[in-house]
Amino acid sequence: MGPLKGIKVVEMAGIGPGPFCAMMLSDMGAEVIRVDRLAHKGSGHKANVLNRGRRSIAIDLKNSQGVDTVKKLIDQADVVIEGFRPGVMERLGLGPEECLERNPRLVFGRMTGWGQHGPLAHAAGHDINYISIGGALGAMGHPDRPPSPPLNLVGDFGGGAMYLLAGVLAALVERASSDKGQVIDAAMTDGTASLLTPFYGMMAMGMWTTQRNDNRLDGGAHYYGSYTCSDGKHISIGSIEPQFYALLLELCGIDDPEFLKQNEKESWASLRQKLEELFATKTQAQWCELLEGTDVCFAPVLNLAEAPQHPHNKARASFVDFEGVTQPAPAPRFSRSQSGIQSAAAIAGEHSEEILKDWGFDDHTIAELARENAI
Repeated sequence: MGPLKGIKVVEMAGIGPGPFCAMMLSDMGAEVIRVDRLAHKGSGHKANVLNRGRRSIAIDLKNSQGVDTVKKLIDQADVVIEGFRPGVMERLGLGPEECLERNPRLVFGRMTGWGQHGPLAHAAGHDINYISIGGALGAMGHPDRPPSPPLNLVGDFGGGAMYLLAGVLAALVERASSDKGQVIDAAMTDGTASLLTPFYGMMAMGMWTTQRNDNRLDGGAHYYGSYTCSDGKHISIGSIEPQFYALLLELCGIDDPEFLKQNEKESWASLRQKLEELFATKTQAQWCELLEGTDVCFAPVLNLAEAPQHPHNKARASFVDFEGVTQPAPAPRFSRSQSGIQSAAAIAGEHSEEILKDWGFDDHTIAELARENAI
């Protein structure tokens, strides 16, 4: 049933990192209910796998009875997650101070781009902006064109959702000894900066420059990057260590002496061009037959449709078909308390009365809330 079985979570519906964190908590066994706006009732899609695993209640947060209903749900929760701009929950009467006064053991997770304070705290923004001031975007791409956005994995999900998740789990562990909850201020700018820790270390040691496409791991080195094959598909190599690099040369039949200058940066451009010419002589499948599974550090570059079909992913069941929708399986794996997908994505407000009954509201109260358009 998952390691978080018995943990109850109230998720204030949002976009991006908040829902992803809630999905992870649900996959790990927590009971997560999503509080959607009443105006959004009936919206959503069953195939929106980011919203999988939790039920939805639609509540009018401008209605005092609706807000009181959310308070009563939070009173019973172990965790609340919200991703509004700073001050919004306070204006709704649902801020952490009030909620923790009512429920001192509550873990109150706050997900924002800029953080709860700072000059930009109240400004609008998206992943691309947060990873810009965090230093990540400026390190990616080619030097002769603007930096390339790495999807929204770095800010929203890596620097955002995963840091919120880590904070929530750490606070739950700490609560076991203190019996007290606390507030988590998870900012995507902070998380992005944290993800860059090893690069700041390398820069301090003189092993990294601020120039794009000029370093070992940003495409500058010929032995770490992606290449086009004769069929237009791509492969990736990461032959950093000398023994792996030597194996690359051996298996590819490379005897050009210039390739012995592996870490001489002045040779990288020339060596990359030579590898481009080499890899363009075979199809992706042919290179896979030669290099995949060896210590060259090699993989085919697959798109979203191809990835679920790769033999390694199939062997590990990294993707699953749940109610007709192919999607990534819960991760990580646990040896005893296995994670699992609890349900498909809910339509906003799909479970309003059901949730209230399960969380202790009587039929009369539920009917009254419906009459007053609070739910």
